[in-house]
Parts: sequence; C-alpha cells; structure tokens
Amino acid sequence: MKVVLFGASGMIGSRVLQELVRRGHTVIAAARNPEKIAKGAGITAVEADADDPQSVAAAADGADAAVCAIAPSHDNPGAIAGVVSSLMDGLSRAGVKRLIVVGGAGSLEVATGIQIVDTPEFPAEWLAVARAHREILPLLKASRFDWGYFSPAGLIQPGERTGNFRMGGKEFLTDANGESRISAEDYAVALVDELERPRRLNQQFTIAY
Repeated sequence: MKVVLFGASGMIGSRVLQELVRRGHTVIAAARNPEKIAKGAGITAVEADADDPQSVAAAADGADAAVCAIAPSHDNPGAIAGVVSSLMDGLSRAGVKRLIVVGGAGSLEVATGIQIVDTPEFPAEWLAVARAHREILPLLKASRFDWGYFSPAGLIQPGERTGNFRMGGKEFLTDANGESRISAEDYAVALVDELERPRRLNQQFTIAY
C-alpha cells in the first residue's frame, strides 16, 4: 500500500513508519518539519500542515490509506479535534477512504459505560489531554471513512517488538498484575496488521500485554 502518515516523527508515529517500511509499504511521511522524518527506502517526507485541508489533500494524493499519529499538545489539547477535522477534510478531497487514528487510553471503559478518564483514579495532569482526545471519536463516527480509533494501553513507551500482545474493543485491558502497558513497537505491529487485514472497521479498539 501507499500510506500517508501524519505525525511520523513522534514516539508512536516513528514506530509506525518503520513498521510500514519493514513490510514493504510505501510511506508519505507528512509533517510541518519534514527534515525531522527518518530517511530510508520507501519513505517520502513531504511538508504538510494538518490544519490546512488543501495541504493535506496535496500530501495524500494517490494514497490508499492514512494514519493520524498526531498527539494533542499539553499547551492547547482542545485543538486536536479541529486538527483531525481539518485532516479528514483534506483526506476526503484526496479520495482517501481508509483512516486509522492513534487514539488515547482515557476513553476506554473500566466498566460498562464508564470511561477511565471519568474515574477518580485518572491522573489529573492527563485529564485535559484525554478529554480532548476522546472528542475525535464522534467526528469519526459521523464521517464516511472506513475508520479505526486505536487506543493504546494505559502506558505506552519505547520497548521491544515482540509480536505477542492481546487485542480488545473499548474495554481497558490489564494483565495479571493489574498493569496496562504496551511497547510503541508492538502497537505499531498491531496497527499495520489492521491496515493490511481490516478486522475492526468503524470502531474503537485497543491493545495490551
């Protein structure tokens, strides 16, 4: 596939980029600062602004699918919904129908109808970011994309690519010790798996060890 990837220089996006290339896909790595994108065979770094639909459409021209790995900023987390809305507008203009968004864990449920972001245990310093991130879900649900909102485990950080993990729907997954974690490398594996063999179209899904 030819995949246009927004947020390719970030902690998660850079792993998704490498996983796509590892499997022989062609990647259009779109960023405001393309010089920050890793170089290599199969990677074309282009300058693009996700806030500008015309810029997005130009970058996404000819792409089979899109991945949004843009994270909300702590300074202005509420802006992320507008960024994704603009991104979706541009992708529609380019004729891209498949979109996976790197989501947040806060909107996962710890009990039926109860999202972890709404529990007293949720870290206060992440509240604004988590609440802003879940505002992307209604945008996707109202869209005409073949979409996926991929929430990581509670803790995602650089680690090993093991290929061993559990997948779930919108429930918050924990291991036998009550921990919820995943490496960015294994998250990338699962994301590209879903791109290659869609099993969770038009829904939120998650991953954890």
